[in-house]
Amino acid sequence: MVNPLLENQVFRRINVIKSTRNVLLTGLVAALSACGGDGGDPLSVTLLHMNDHHSHLDAETTTLKLPDASGATQSVTLPLGGFARVAAAIQEEAAGSKNVLKLHAGDALTGDLYFTQSDGEADAVAMNTVCFDAMAIGNHEFDSGDSGLAKFINFLHKDPAKCKTPVIAANIKTASSSPIAGKFSPFTLVERGGQKIGIVGITIANKTKNASRPDATTVIADEVTSAQQTIDALRLQGVNKIILLSHAGYEMDVKTLAPKLDGVDVIVGGDSHSLLGPDTLKAVGLTPEGPYATQLQDKSGQKVCIVQAWQYSYAIGKLNVDFDKYGNVSACNGQPMILVSDSYKDSKTGTSAASSTADAAAYTAALKQVGAFRFTTPLAATTTALKPFSDAKTALGAVKVGSANDNLCLRRVPGIGAKSDTTRSKLGDVCNKDATVVSQGGNIQQLVAQAFLDQGQRFGGADLSLQNGGGVRIDIAKGDITVGKVYELLPFKNVLVRISMTGQQVKDSLEDGVDSMLGNNGGTGSGAYPYTAGLRFDVDITKAKGSRISNLEIYKNSAWANFDLAGTYKVVTNDFTAGGGDNYLTLKGIDKSLKENTFLDYADSFLAYVKAKITLDKPAVSTYSTKTYKE
Repeated sequence: MVNPLLENQVFRRINVIKSTRNVLLTGLVAALSACGGDGGDPLSVTLLHMNDHHSHLDAETTTLKLPDASGATQSVTLPLGGFARVAAAIQEEAAGSKNVLKLHAGDALTGDLYFTQSDGEADAVAMNTVCFDAMAIGNHEFDSGDSGLAKFINFLHKDPAKCKTPVIAANIKTASSSPIAGKFSPFTLVERGGQKIGIVGITIANKTKNASRPDATTVIADEVTSAQQTIDALRLQGVNKIILLSHAGYEMDVKTLAPKLDGVDVIVGGDSHSLLGPDTLKAVGLTPEGPYATQLQDKSGQKVCIVQAWQYSYAIGKLNVDFDKYGNVSACNGQPMILVSDSYKDSKTGTSAASSTADAAAYTAALKQVGAFRFTTPLAATTTALKPFSDAKTALGAVKVGSANDNLCLRRVPGIGAKSDTTRSKLGDVCNKDATVVSQGGNIQQLVAQAFLDQGQRFGGADLSLQNGGGVRIDIAKGDITVGKVYELLPFKNVLVRISMTGQQVKDSLEDGVDSMLGNNGGTGSGAYPYTAGLRFDVDITKAKGSRISNLEIYKNSAWANFDLAGTYKVVTNDFTAGGGDNYLTLKGIDKSLKENTFLDYADSFLAYVKAKITLDKPAVSTYSTKTYKE
């Protein structure tokens, strides 16, 4: 953690300079940079990083398209990720590298029964088997308010003599009464090769304020302004090598932070769950969002290297960075490392996919040729540390409640454009390029909306339901559905709320969701996209707000009919959106007297739906809330 005295001195100095003339600051920073800061010698470092593991601590599986020994393409299922593989990969790669930095770009929490059971303790225990040099605060670290984040940091720092990972965020300001006050810093300083490196944390602002639950007194300030102030302060101390640990998303890293900041060298990102890597990934059924590393220029024309390492403990990133004697990046190179093992299964039968050792060798060779996979044996120490949590999770999560007859795909936003979230599905292109998913959105989001409508109708009545796409977290692959899978699908501690609304308010709420998805007016991004059951509509994002939603129809008396904007409807949604989360401002503005808390847990509601149905199929095309999507 940063020395508080140094931190106070840094910010006193920058405040004095800001109060006189900003040009003086610019001149001082430029002079220090030209002098080479505190180093004066070139330096090479290796960054080993991850992000957005969301309490996914166990290994999962993935299905890839791989050529067998004869050259025929097969659908092959193999183990994927798990935090014990993350820890092993980082340990092994660190052992063979110099000047290593181990970084976590945020969103450690929320997304699996591990979090439901332990409130983040399991995540902290796993992370401490790595002992990261810094962790950014992600928006989901606030899902249980400031107190929830404080509890997690306490778990993370339980044994500071062994490991005390600095938790950093330059754009978060708290009241002195906040449970997290004093538990995080704007930046941390590390020394490698005798030279100081500044690591600055950034948390996505609008999304955290509107799509999570920080305390009302906790301020999430502008990302660029906060980052630049902190970079300038560090440079005034002679630190000329700056890493931005950014939980702000790949798009913001590329389009906003890199080009608008002066003095940033590397951006290690998170939030958008972006798989970056070579185009060779497409051959096995994965489409990267961009290259690893993405290389751009900062405001002053210096090289900036941007990386991210996918999601859910599936991968780590390894970036080698060369700094010249002035602290500027002269070169960067590296690769994502998707963590797998060579246990191959036929995706249809579940039996061994390798009918011969030659087939297994062919699959392994194909993965190695991609240049983005790492065959990794889980670290025993991490597995042992997690065993008490794993045993407790297994006992609850293993209970089977139903089955899926087909893959139920995760997709927040239909389409193929920049806003369409096309790489989030862990099932890869079998979902990301599915025709119905592309045209109308996620199968699983639609089923969740239907489950909520069913529960609302059983308990007090409902005409339609509304669910934000980002509240649904995973695909449901074909096969068994367990309690654990349901809570992984819907991991947040939400309840269903019934609201009495006019038809116009319903339409306005849909407009709010699409506008927020587009990032307008403090919008939170793809997670805000609306899914409804009992209501369907056309979407045209090329139009202005107020005209994007049209041709609304309601399902009534076993048929679709025109939706009456002057009518009154009972709408079931979750308490997050009902309170204005994801910028559903129309819902927020509805009088409390028209809102009824059903006290129905939203994960339990889907659990009841699965138990009642026993088997789940893809929704009928006619029931999707998005009839058409124009971009």
